[in-house]
Amino acid sequence: MAGKIPQHFIDDLLARADIVGVIDSRVKLRKTGKNYSACCPFHDEKTPSFTVSPDKQFYYCFGCGANGNAIGFLMEYDRMGFPEAVEKLAASQGLEVPREQLAPGVEQRQRESQSLYQLTGKAADFYRAQLRSHPSAGRAITYLKQRGLSGEIARDFGIGLAPPGWDNLLNELADTPDKADQLERAGLAIRRQDSNGNSASRGRHHYDRFRNRIMFPIRDQRGRTIAFGGRVLGDDKPKYLNSPETPIFHKSRELYGLWEARQANRDLQRLIVVEGYMDVVALAQFGIRCAVATLGTACGEEHIQLAFRHTGELVFCFDGDRAGRAAARRALESALPQMQDGRSVRFLLLPEGEDPDTLVRQLGGERFTQLVEEQARPLEDFLFDLVGEGINLQTMDGRARLSKQAAPLLDLLPAGVYRQLMFQQLAARTGLDREMLEEIIEAEQASRASRPPEPAPTAPQPHSAPRSEPAAPRGEAAPGSPDPGPGEMPPQPPQDYIDEFDQPPDMAAPEPAPAAATPRRRSGQYRLPPERMLIALLLHHPELAAQIADSAQFRNRGVADLALFADLVELLRQRPDYNLNQLLGYWRAHHGAASCDTLAQLAASQLVSGVRQLARGDAGLEYDPQAEFRDCLQQLERSEAREHNRGLLEQLRGGGGQLSDEQRALLANWRRKDD
Repeated sequence: MAGKIPQHFIDDLLARADIVGVIDSRVKLRKTGKNYSACCPFHDEKTPSFTVSPDKQFYYCFGCGANGNAIGFLMEYDRMGFPEAVEKLAASQGLEVPREQLAPGVEQRQRESQSLYQLTGKAADFYRAQLRSHPSAGRAITYLKQRGLSGEIARDFGIGLAPPGWDNLLNELADTPDKADQLERAGLAIRRQDSNGNSASRGRHHYDRFRNRIMFPIRDQRGRTIAFGGRVLGDDKPKYLNSPETPIFHKSRELYGLWEARQANRDLQRLIVVEGYMDVVALAQFGIRCAVATLGTACGEEHIQLAFRHTGELVFCFDGDRAGRAAARRALESALPQMQDGRSVRFLLLPEGEDPDTLVRQLGGERFTQLVEEQARPLEDFLFDLVGEGINLQTMDGRARLSKQAAPLLDLLPAGVYRQLMFQQLAARTGLDREMLEEIIEAEQASRASRPPEPAPTAPQPHSAPRSEPAAPRGEAAPGSPDPGPGEMPPQPPQDYIDEFDQPPDMAAPEPAPAAATPRRRSGQYRLPPERMLIALLLHHPELAAQIADSAQFRNRGVADLALFADLVELLRQRPDYNLNQLLGYWRAHHGAASCDTLAQLAASQLVSGVRQLARGDAGLEYDPQAEFRDCLQQLERSEAREHNRGLLEQLRGGGGQLSDEQRALLANWRRKDD
């Protein structure tokens, strides 16, 4: 089993490789000033907005936000994983990739995962072969043809058949008890139990999880089969059944159909998020090869983060019934924290009783696409209509209710122009100013903090057999069932980044945003929140990490951005010579693509207020990174002090009037400051 690629080798490889040569061999670059430009290979465009910096060894598209170093480019352009991209880049430099010796526990887990990948791949081959040759395949083929599926679509999605019977897969892949146990770990077999819940003591100990079902393999981003969904052919329950969670399958991190959508589209203009396997496959049959589905669970933040790594627009297309509206509400709440500037989310609720599968058969692919284009509602309209349903905005009480319901949702939005515009929209609908809306948010947060915690759910009795995982899309496991069902684009960069990279050809510099649209500080330009500003400053000025004596204080505050900042400080104190290119390479290798994308986006964010005017020749503005760094740290200290004082105030107020003289003086002093 190969070990990890040593970090020093990745650093050396990135230092040796020239990103201009790597990209120019695939996309023809043109010299523009000190950088190079081309039409972006990741989205359709007529005017070049893709820029490559030989100094920073970094590429960025000002149109779609694609960004990264040489390894990241190979991963995206050649559609390969990180280790494969390192191998390919090393080969181009005539280097052999070394591997570290893994710790015994890590090596064991990797070996187990690799064996599970191989096993699920063999199971997928078996199910596909059964659809072609098993005596009972005629019924499954008839069903698929009645649903309008062609052989090409069945092939592209790897659709197969689990035949009737209790041990077809076991007979094929598990001729020993150890292999049967491995099938169980892969989620493909279930251990037999007697009436007391004990494992069977005699005979075969397992039976096939999937029986008499049409099988939909679930693939990860590398195209490996990691799990299955099965649609029943008879009257068994549940109608749809997912694999359980396994060491290689976590339903909250995967989207069915994403790999197939990426294979069909080099440039994914959008992803349509639906509820079921057949919705995805039916849309593909009618030429809409950009649909994905969650796997028997609500659409969560991890799903949306994953989707935004491949496209800049999501369209949630759900049934128009109560369940569909509830699913849309959950998707909305999960999408709000991911709404960075430049991303788009829309919602299309279909007529009640219809789903994408049935509707696309009635309308055809072209008219269904037109329906999405014309009737999918932007997130802002959907949000205000959803929370304002049944509220009369002509009354003061109605506007107050809308504010109380909408403001906490808007507070989930990340800092940026979109957040500012959404608060402006709420202010226009309610007549309240921004300061009053902020007070509503703080009051709601304080109210939530003061509520007693929800009681823990009662643990099931030992003899019960509850469903531990939710069923697959549009299917519920029947009580007592013997086999219960278990289951980015970065924002448009600000002007200072464009100035640093040289203005892309034929792109006019955007006008500064109106004063009312963004908060103002010193020179009046938009500024990142202090915790993100600290990260951005470190990325461009690694020497600032030496000013932090104890990074643990930031990690212990329970804020994700501050934990990221602490990790970055520790790395830069160990490797102070790292530049941005090497840092991103390290981060992708050790923290994954999502975390690396966050750093890359912050590297492209506006660093300091006033830098735009500075780039335009305003010599009266100064940029002192150390002063900015200290200022951000002081802002965090003041914010922490305010939170502490608020907590103390609530404690004093809840004292029932039994306050000491010292406490009364403190309370009076706090009230004066509050006024």
